[in-house]
Amino acid sequence: MPKATLEQWRMFKAVVDAGGFNQAAEQVHKSQSSIHHAVHKLEAALGLGLFESAGRKVKLTPAGELMLRRASLLLDEAYKLESVAASLQNGVESQLRIAVDIVFPSHILYSVLSQVSDKYPLLHVEVMETVLNGANDLLQQGKADLAISPFVYTNGFSEDLCHIEFVLVAHPEHPLHALERSLSLNDLKAHRQIVVRDSSTERKAESGWLGAEQRWTVSHIKTSIDIVAQGLGYAWLPKAMIESQLSQQALVQLPLPGSNLRQASLNLSFEDGDKLGPATREFIGLLRFETMQSTGCRVANVTDSD
Repeated sequence: MPKATLEQWRMFKAVVDAGGFNQAAEQVHKSQSSIHHAVHKLEAALGLGLFESAGRKVKLTPAGELMLRRASLLLDEAYKLESVAASLQNGVESQLRIAVDIVFPSHILYSVLSQVSDKYPLLHVEVMETVLNGANDLLQQGKADLAISPFVYTNGFSEDLCHIEFVLVAHPEHPLHALERSLSLNDLKAHRQIVVRDSSTERKAESGWLGAEQRWTVSHIKTSIDIVAQGLGYAWLPKAMIESQLSQQALVQLPLPGSNLRQASLNLSFEDGDKLGPATREFIGLLRFETMQSTGCRVANVTDSD
C-alpha cells in the first residue's frame, strides 16, 4: 500500500506552486494548519525532508526537487483519469476543437466535418487555423482536442497523416523569370520573398525562407498567394492550393537547380486516446479515409523519405 495519499501530494505541490504555506492555503481554500499537517505527514511517511527554511519563505530540498517532478506526473495522471471517467459518464462529447495548419487541404476538412456533423448534429465544432507550431501549442495548452501540424507532438500521440507538396512560384512577369536560366540562391536573395508567420506564441519557426534581403511576412497562406499573383514577390506555396493559377499560368514555377518542389509532412496529434469521445473518434477515422482518397495531400508510404 502507498505510504502517502494523493491529497498529501496535492498539498505538497500547492505549497511549491504558491510559494509558501500561507499562499497555498488561500489558493486551495484550506487552513494553513491543515496544509502543514498534510506536508508533515507526507515527510514522515517518506522519511524525507521536502522543504527547508529560507528566511520567511521555504524552499525545496534536493530530495524535494526530485519528489516534485514525480508528484507532478502522478497528479497529472490522476487528473487525466478523472477526465476519462467524465467522458465515459457523459457519453457523446458536446464539442470538438480542431487546430489545423492552414496548408492542410480545406476540402478534406470540410467533407469530414460535414459527415461528422450529420451523425452528431448537436456537436459544436471549433476550427482554429494555425501556422507551423501553432496547432501543437493549442493542443498543449488544452485549447484543442486534435491538432494537424507539420511538427510531431512530443507530449502525446502523433501519426504521419500526409505530405503536402510546395512549389516555388512567382508571377510570369517577375524579374526572376526574365533571367531565363536556372536560379541560384543569390538570385533569389536579391528579390522579395513572401513568408507566412508562425502562429505559435512561444516557438517561432521559419519554413522555406531562402534568406532574401527583403521579405514580407503575412498571417495567412491566401494572403501570400494574392501578393505573389500581383507580382510583388515570390513564395513557396502549396501546389494543391494554386492548381488553377498554375494551369492558367497566372503563377509560374521558378527554375531551381535540381527541383523546385519540396515536401512538408502533416501529423495528426492528440493528448490521450482514452479521453477521445465517439464523435472525435469518428472524425479521426473519416479524416484518415478521406486523406487516403485525396490527391491534394499525399499519404506517406514505406518508400517516402524526408
